[in-house]
Amino acid sequence: MEEIMSDDKKKDTQEEARARQAQASDDASALAQPGAESDIAEPEPFTELENLHAEVASLKDKLLRTLADMENMRRRTEKEIADAKTYGVANFAREMLTFADNLHRAVDSVPEQSREGLEQNIRTLIEGVELTERDFVSRLARFGVKKIEAQGQRFDPNQHEALFEIPDESVPNGTVAQVVEPGYTIGERVLRPAKVGVARGGPKA
Repeated sequence: MEEIMSDDKKKDTQEEARARQAQASDDASALAQPGAESDIAEPEPFTELENLHAEVASLKDKLLRTLADMENMRRRTEKEIADAKTYGVANFAREMLTFADNLHRAVDSVPEQSREGLEQNIRTLIEGVELTERDFVSRLARFGVKKIEAQGQRFDPNQHEALFEIPDESVPNGTVAQVVEPGYTIGERVLRPAKVGVARGGPKA
């Protein structure tokens, strides 16, 4: 009886072994089939490195933009400082032009040809006024204020203000024939345009 039971156990053990062997063989065959490994998630070793490269590129771009903004700000600041130095006296200089105009009118009120018959002290006074005018204009020039040379020049609406026309065929059309009030510039800006009379009727310039 015991021998029969022992034989049965041996058969069961052998069958279980064969079953396990068959299962292992099936699993191995399944793994060997194409696409069998597709269900297994593989790590992406370059993802983190790519993210780091992207972050570095972004930071570099932001840095370059910041440096460009700083350079633009530096240039604007330098220009504003330079303009302040050049044009800071513009309002004061504009007021001083009235004084220069009065000196010029005082000199023009006594034509050169009529001075011969004047007393010496009067001629000396006129010469003193002329000297004062020249000195004053020279001092204005030290601050960048310069007189616009308009007489005989082609009319320029950016620097001249036409008050009237003068018929004159001897000079090119559009030429400044008379300066009523001198104009001035400060730096590259017109402080006051010259008030002029413009010739008409001559040949085209």
